[in-house]
Amino acid sequence: MSYLSLTPLRFSPEEIAEVVGLYASNPEYCRAAGEYDPEHIPADRVGADLREEAGTEGCEVLLARDEGHRIVGLLCLLDRHPTDGHPWIGLLLVHGSLHRQRIGRRLADLVEERYRREGRAGIRLAVLENTPTSLAFWSSLGWQEVDRRTDRQYGRPCIVMHKQLTP
Repeated sequence: MSYLSLTPLRFSPEEIAEVVGLYASNPEYCRAAGEYDPEHIPADRVGADLREEAGTEGCEVLLARDEGHRIVGLLCLLDRHPTDGHPWIGLLLVHGSLHRQRIGRRLADLVEERYRREGRAGIRLAVLENTPTSLAFWSSLGWQEVDRRTDRQYGRPCIVMHKQLTP
């Protein structure tokens, strides 16, 4: 897969159905995050949650698609965190059938390059402590742990990671 495009989620019923399928393809993440039952993911709730995310100042919800226009991932980005001023990746989720095909790495690279072009010095994200594969993934990309705290929305234990961006 050589081509990836990032486009804002438009919240059409078809796109929300695709996002539900994306979540359903990642049952381990759903169980770890505790937001959705992987056996029954309500489209209306997913749509409402993502609308709320996209409606937050400085937030974007982006769909990643391949050359066949199939959804391969979802990104939630925050341009400036209210506490530290850094841009944050709120979520990077790759379709479960496409894990270990370097799509997550390519999406992370696209986000890093975007913020690098904007002259940002670094970028952050939080990994749920109960997702060691996620921690291993981000660590392999050069991200480093800078803090441990609970997330703001659900109070889940998280590892805050930072990546310095060089010009």
